[in-house]
Amino acid sequence: MTSSATTLKGQPLDKGVLESMLRRRMFFAPSFDIYGGVAGLYDYGPPGCALQANIIDIWRKHFVLEEDMLEVDCTVMTPHDVLKTSGHVDKFADWMCKDPKNGDILRADHFVEDVLEARLKGDKEARGQKVEDKEEDPKRKKKKAKGTEAVKLEDAVVKEYEEILAQIDNYNGEQLGELIKKYDLRNPATGVQPEPPVAFNLMFQTAIGPSGNLAGYLRPETAQGQFLNFAKLLEYNAGNMPFASASIGKSYRNEIAPRGGLLRVREFLMAEIEHFVDPAGHKKHERFHEVADIELALLDRNVQLSGQTTVTKMTIGEAVKQKIVDNETLGYFLARIHLFLQKIGIDQSKIRFRQHMSNEMAHYACDCWDAELLTSSGWVECVGCADRSAYDLTVHAKRTGAPLVVRETLETPEIVEKWEPEINSKKFGPTFRKDAKTVEAAILALPQEELAKLAEELKTNGKIVVDVPGVGDGKVEVSKDLLAIEWKKHTINIREYTPNVIEPSFGIGRILYSLLEHNYWVREGDEARGVISFPPAVAPVKVLIVPISSKAEFAPHVRRLSQKLRSVGISSRVDDSSASIGRRYARNDELGTPFGLTIDFQTLQDGTFTLRERDSTRQVRAEEEKIVDAIKALVEGSKTWQDVESELPIFEGQELEIRPAEN
Repeated sequence: MTSSATTLKGQPLDKGVLESMLRRRMFFAPSFDIYGGVAGLYDYGPPGCALQANIIDIWRKHFVLEEDMLEVDCTVMTPHDVLKTSGHVDKFADWMCKDPKNGDILRADHFVEDVLEARLKGDKEARGQKVEDKEEDPKRKKKKAKGTEAVKLEDAVVKEYEEILAQIDNYNGEQLGELIKKYDLRNPATGVQPEPPVAFNLMFQTAIGPSGNLAGYLRPETAQGQFLNFAKLLEYNAGNMPFASASIGKSYRNEIAPRGGLLRVREFLMAEIEHFVDPAGHKKHERFHEVADIELALLDRNVQLSGQTTVTKMTIGEAVKQKIVDNETLGYFLARIHLFLQKIGIDQSKIRFRQHMSNEMAHYACDCWDAELLTSSGWVECVGCADRSAYDLTVHAKRTGAPLVVRETLETPEIVEKWEPEINSKKFGPTFRKDAKTVEAAILALPQEELAKLAEELKTNGKIVVDVPGVGDGKVEVSKDLLAIEWKKHTINIREYTPNVIEPSFGIGRILYSLLEHNYWVREGDEARGVISFPPAVAPVKVLIVPISSKAEFAPHVRRLSQKLRSVGISSRVDDSSASIGRRYARNDELGTPFGLTIDFQTLQDGTFTLRERDSTRQVRAEEEKIVDAIKALVEGSKTWQDVESELPIFEGQELEIRPAEN
């Protein structure tokens, strides 16, 4: 089945052929396959592992090293209280609906999207227009519609459907339910309308310890560990602001209906950055000028809400100036994300940055943009970049009483008058016992307006009631013998503030799969020859070593070349099978191996080798030292293949074309 997606060379992309090749070459495979597999879980084979490791290596160099970030590795197991405080227990959910006839569980937004797209396809067929099939996940084929009916829709209805699809991520559960009823959307597998959508929390719940009394979850993101370690990281950084932490690790989400292979899974690798910044500086970034002229394809929320998906290309400098992107630090990271994706080989014509609409915004975000990549499954979110404001540090500090703040010495002291609560610690602790810290933290976090009101109430009534979530019924009475609220004047030598956070969050699996699609193509005139044109730096294996004969005199050259390449940090693979040279090259073109080294009979005579470039299949010939130096320069990116061809003698011949009938 084909889709509207294209290969690197602009050919129609046959996703079925590509995925068959990727599984055959063991880039990835369904987990527990011989037991029938589990939806949304995949294993990586040797080339997949190497590709993922290379992407992470480039990510570390591009962000952690270049931006001088502080990397941490935090535990996957997370207590209930942490994720309750962060909001994930209550709000980390998708909407699902149930088919009353067969019990199928459907993700509501995907269901609406699929049915409306099928109707639009039927409308195009009825109008005699060419229709491209949208690729289905192989495991979902049995649930596919029995056949799209070619029914012409009214022009106004077509426009309504297109506008709904343009902002499908902006609907909540109630609104999705209304769409299902209004347009009589039915499950193609049964012909009945599903039940109203209900929220389903995506976190995997577990119990920590043998007693089972400590509830917990597998983390849905790596961010919380970074926030909880903020004070330690700030101290490690000698109190200097701004700074960023980074974390790479597995996260878990119990997806309602995994689909699209690696694009929607239940266990996945994330690489996340938390950049802590002083909000008083308007979130400016000292290196913003370095990226200000980088042009991005932007799809802002206003365009989406108008029912359109037209992108606007503009420099990130202009986008920040016009307040399309809220601030410099957010804009800086959008540009750096763009450069990273470019560096690893993402097709630049298949990337856009889409701004979140209000209803789809995460509960902690005040602005968020997704780097979306165009694949056979449509536009897929691969990187999110959110301005989380001060949400996380604030709620964790309020819940625990931990000082998750920055204190800096002022050059000029400030005189400040404010309402200030004073706790009578001798009586406060015995009164509230285990809840004392939580109640105290709630009082100390109250804004000045509320403190002024409570000061008057305390004076008049001798007691006040404070909202303290998690303690009793959430309302705590505090008497005047436990607390005083006074208007005081202070000379401030130390400024204290809670940093805001800009968070770029990378889904490595989605990026990896998009990279495979974006770099895949087939040799013209020979569709059996799939090629993946990875940039050398990201390719799983850099060099294929091909001895032309299995005779013993070739073995020393193979060993020496392998050792030489390993010594300069270049991965290689030997193919000494009985297949033809062309066949051996073709097998490794499927793995994305950029270079091939052939050891032939001339090598035995003069010590020279041929070096083949994957995409052009052109070759040069030289002695070992020059060949190894050329490969090293190509992998490091200091030279291009054109540079090598201009420096070393061109070699003609040797590779034989493969006939489709050959095994």
